[in-house]
Amino acid sequence: MAPLLLLLIAATALGPAAANLRTFAGQQVLRIVPTSESHVKVLQQLESDESLQLDFWRPASRVGLPADVRVPVAAQEVVARTLQGAGLSPQVMIPDVELLTKAERAEMAAARRAQSPAARSTDTFNYESYHVLPEINTWMQDMVREYPSLVSLINIGSTYENRGIPVLKIGAGGGSKPAIFVATGIHAREWVTVATGIWIAKKLVSEYGQDSAITSLLNTMDWYFEIVANPDGYVYTHERDRMWRKTRSQYSGNSCVGTDPNRNFAAGFGGPGSSSSSCTETYRGPSVHSESEVQAIVNFVQAHPEIKSFLDIHSYSQMLIFPFGYKNELAPDHTELNNLAKSAVTALTSLYNTKYTYGPIITTIYQASGGSIDWTYEAAKVRYSYCFELRDTGRYGFILPANQILPTAQETWLAIKVIAEHVRDSS
Repeated sequence: MAPLLLLLIAATALGPAAANLRTFAGQQVLRIVPTSESHVKVLQQLESDESLQLDFWRPASRVGLPADVRVPVAAQEVVARTLQGAGLSPQVMIPDVELLTKAERAEMAAARRAQSPAARSTDTFNYESYHVLPEINTWMQDMVREYPSLVSLINIGSTYENRGIPVLKIGAGGGSKPAIFVATGIHAREWVTVATGIWIAKKLVSEYGQDSAITSLLNTMDWYFEIVANPDGYVYTHERDRMWRKTRSQYSGNSCVGTDPNRNFAAGFGGPGSSSSSCTETYRGPSVHSESEVQAIVNFVQAHPEIKSFLDIHSYSQMLIFPFGYKNELAPDHTELNNLAKSAVTALTSLYNTKYTYGPIITTIYQASGGSIDWTYEAAKVRYSYCFELRDTGRYGFILPANQILPTAQETWLAIKVIAEHVRDSS
């Protein structure tokens, strides 16, 4: 019997939680490559039509760059007719989103059944599976318990739904040291980012004293890992809607729930690449730093001037990008940031030959206002502010199979290591 079929059969036994999940049966993810400005405008008009409820995984930004869109069944005829009329031929990247999400849930259930509660530790934790928030919180507590001389846990705030926002601090010894802040999961559906942060944090502590490079990095730098930067949204992706991106905040007068936290920072807030409509995926929020999850990051970074690098880990597209995203200007440190990105990408590619592109956000992917690394770079003066877009390039998009967690984390670590060593040597 085929592996996918076995997983789908197993998915029927996932219990009551699966019954509450939104279904994506028959929904497709299409890739459309605009070859003219008129094509770009057609795609942007589709995106702005909220009645279609299209979910642009990659928005149309300019000629030649692909746009990926999840299309509900009810909108497929209209979208097909519009694209055909414009002379656009879409490629079906995912023929049925529900098949992938069911297989993913079945994999998680199988991994959980295989885990022995009696043997629980950070060594027996399954780093090749996706995990729900309570499992991640337990893992963080175990990290502190097992590595008390290296790891501590800091609560930096509370979410809209009153969940704590924990940050792991990893480092050896005391004193004033430069620090690097790694945020994963700020967009709730980007599960591979969370899994990558978990794996890298464990690698640092488990290989301290054995690997000379890691030992040096922990002796000379402090590391802050915000493993789940959007806890409310992350829980919602597991319990109700796998494709949820935003926070879960609600505001009087808004017809829809949630704000895009990566459009909520005070960096060109409300500008192009963000939306004023609460029902869109890029809703900026009612005001700057309205989201408690965003304010927690802002407060923490401002209170820790030793932070010299801020890494915001996203998926997907295989990119390493840096300021600016909200304006078409080169950052004052552009040459250094670009050269460092090149070195980091070269190291990443050396492991599995995964191809990354790199450059300023606005020219590499699209214009986006209110982003985290624009704020950390410009307002908080964190020079080495980068955004990773992890695997893949669109075959699975946000539903990256768990068998790609380990290689994704391994190659990403090589890039982060290059950045960290440069930060250390430049501080």
